[in-house]
Amino acid sequence: MSTIDWSNLSFSYTKTNTILRTVYKDGEWSPIESLTDDYLILSAFAGSLHYAIECFEGLKAFRGKDGRVRLFRPEENALRLQRSAKYLGIEAPSVETFVEMCKRVVKENLDFLPPYEATGASMYLRPTLIGTNPQLGVQSSKEATFLMLCSPVGAYIGGALDAVDVVVARNYDRAAPNGSGAFKVGGNYACSLYSLNLAHELGYKAVLYLDPKEGKYIDEFNSSNFFAIRGNSYITPESPTILPSITNKSLETVAAHLGMTVERRPVPVEELSTFEEVGECGTAVVITPVHKLVDKPTLESEEETVYTYGDGQCGPKSLKLYNYIVSIQKGEIEDPFGWITFVD
Repeated sequence: MSTIDWSNLSFSYTKTNTILRTVYKDGEWSPIESLTDDYLILSAFAGSLHYAIECFEGLKAFRGKDGRVRLFRPEENALRLQRSAKYLGIEAPSVETFVEMCKRVVKENLDFLPPYEATGASMYLRPTLIGTNPQLGVQSSKEATFLMLCSPVGAYIGGALDAVDVVVARNYDRAAPNGSGAFKVGGNYACSLYSLNLAHELGYKAVLYLDPKEGKYIDEFNSSNFFAIRGNSYITPESPTILPSITNKSLETVAAHLGMTVERRPVPVEELSTFEEVGECGTAVVITPVHKLVDKPTLESEEETVYTYGDGQCGPKSLKLYNYIVSIQKGEIEDPFGWITFVD
C-alpha cells in the first residue's frame, strides 16, 4: 500500500483486506471463510465474553531478501494454541488447518506485507480462538470460532532495539501459582493491566513479575519472557507459571549454536545485580533490551534499588542473537534449523 509509511509503523491495528474464519459446531469445523469485515456477530451470552474462554497466538510473516515470503515457526504456534485450548476445554484446529490459514491470510493481504527494506517492520498474525455458543453456566464452550487476523506492525515498544526502563512488581502477580500462567489465554493479560498501567504512569515501559508462590524468583514480563546474559551464558527462568515463548526457545537454540551455555532454571531475584545484559523476548519484539531495572518493595513505593545494564544500547551478545534470528526470518542467512515456512 503506497499510503503506508513503512518506516514509521507502530505495533497497532491497521485494517487489512480480509480476515479468515472457521467455526467448530456439531463436532466439525466449517469451511474456511474469507471476510472483508473484521467485525463479528456474536451472542451476548457467548462464553468468551463472560468467562474468558479465549486463547490466541502471535507470529510474523516477512518479505525476504530474495523476494520470497516467510513465516517463522507456525507449527509451534499451532501446537501452543492446541495446548491452550485443551486447558480451556475447547476444540482447536489442526496444525495443518492453522498453517494453511496463516499462508492464506498472508496471500490475501500481500499489500500490507512490509517490504524487505523496511527495518523492524513485518506482518503480524494474530490467530484467535473464542468460545461462541450462548451459555450461562461456568463451563467450557461447546462451539468455537477460530479467526486468523493480520496487521502490518513495527516494534512493540519504542523503536527496534531501543533499550527501555522496567520495574519489578513485587506486590502484584500476573498468574496464580497453579493457574493459567503457562497458557496463552486472554485472562493472563487482563490480570497484568492494573500493575502495567500503574507502571506506565510511573514512567516504565514494562513490568517484571516474580514467581507468585514465594516471590523469590524471576518469572516473566507482562507480555514477554525474561532473559539475561552473564559471561558466555544465556540465562532464562524455569517456572510452571511462565508462558513458553517460541522466540525464547529459538534464542536458546541459537545461543547454543553460537557456542554459548544455555541455562534454563529458577533465577533468584538477587541475580539481577550480576547480569551484564537483560532483555525481554517474544514474537512482537524478538528482543527488547533493558537499560534500567528498578526493584521496589511495592510498585507504589518510593524506595527503590536500581540495576543498570549497558549504556542504553542493546548489549553485544543480545544483538548477535537478535541479528541471527532476524537474518533467518528475512532470508539473509541459511536457516539451519528448519524454522521457515514459505508462502508461495
